[in-house]
Amino acid sequence: MSVSLQCSPHGLRPNRVDRVMQEVLIALVPGVLAMVWFFGWGVLINIALAVSVALMAEAAIMLLRRRSVRTALGDYSAVVTAVLFAISVPPTLPWWLTLLGILFAIVLVKQLYGGIGYNPFNPAMAGYVFLLVSYPVAMTTWLAPNMLAEHTLGFIESWRLIFTNTLPPGVTWDALSAATPLDEMRGQLDRGLTIAEIGQSPLWGLFGGRGWEWVSAGFLIGGLWLLWRRIITWQIPVSMLAALALMAGLFWTLDPQTHPLPTFHLFSGAAMLGAFFIATDPVSACTTKRGQILFGAAIGVIVFVIRTWGGYPEAVAFAVLLMNIAAPTIDHYTQPRAFGHTRGRVNR
Repeated sequence: MSVSLQCSPHGLRPNRVDRVMQEVLIALVPGVLAMVWFFGWGVLINIALAVSVALMAEAAIMLLRRRSVRTALGDYSAVVTAVLFAISVPPTLPWWLTLLGILFAIVLVKQLYGGIGYNPFNPAMAGYVFLLVSYPVAMTTWLAPNMLAEHTLGFIESWRLIFTNTLPPGVTWDALSAATPLDEMRGQLDRGLTIAEIGQSPLWGLFGGRGWEWVSAGFLIGGLWLLWRRIITWQIPVSMLAALALMAGLFWTLDPQTHPLPTFHLFSGAAMLGAFFIATDPVSACTTKRGQILFGAAIGVIVFVIRTWGGYPEAVAFAVLLMNIAAPTIDHYTQPRAFGHTRGRVNR
């Protein structure tokens, strides 16, 4: 009689990598739709381009390593990296920069370290910072939200601008672009204006920059979905946002004329996207509960410091990468106490 033997585990795995990545992609939908609504078709074009290049690069590396291409592409990790990268860059970024950035993220930051599970840095943010440092003008040229722009781009116009760098006839960059709320706040404060004077600009909405606040709200909704689905835990996003709000609130209390409200920091940049989708990367973040709280809080503090006194108005990517370096050390010193051990002695 033949007997069929099967190895453990025998139960279903509800948290497979592909399932987790699919849930993340679903959670990104509200924020992505808000970006498309306020900033046009270039967002979707960037996503399509980044995803295509990421999948081809992942497949090529798997073939070189003689690994299963189907398994690598089927876990959706490259797709998530590509989408996070694409929504972090300007909607009209030239196609070759998108290609360069996503290749840097997939090939150098992810695969050369061993692939999924081995990368010490968040690949999407590493690709973003690589482009920001190398091509600062292109990476800081954002479209104005559609309600503030003199001219909005259709799909064909967006396609031509991205792939041929051709503006619509009779349209200049001044009619399309505008400073981001964080950049505008920094620039106006440097000119000596007060928060009350800056707030009179039509660029500002209820909580932060017009358009940007609703994009952040979309990512907040997606982040709450991930928490409800237990794809991520609360420690990193809550500690990051709480630390950022606490720092902003403290300085706003001390001088409300030169420091904006905490809601401005939470809803005017990539704070929500960073807290729920980037800092929570299970590979490059801390793994212990106490370590995750310290990790998230440190990111929030660094974001505020760079935004307020640093050389860049947005700081989430820099803060995440800096804390990726510290994550192993934090995990080392925040290991939970082994069962039966209390304060250095063994219970008998």
